[in-house]
Amino acid sequence: MQHDVALREAARAIYESVYPGEEWTPVPFDEAERFGTVHYRNAVDAALRADACLNGDAAHQLLLV
Repeated sequence: MQHDVALREAARAIYESVYPGEEWTPVPFDEAERFGTVHYRNAVDAALRADACLNGDAAHQLLLV
């Protein structure tokens, strides 16, 4: 993820919004990224889906029913 700066920052924004404090996740974003925690992976997935929605990539969007 470090090679795509914009997507990484989107994942960070999602991570910090969804997991706002220590009661939600025990580590800050940089450590979560380094260890590949489930919280980090969820934030990355959300960033990828948001990117697909914003760029009209229907193949990677979450189907909303």
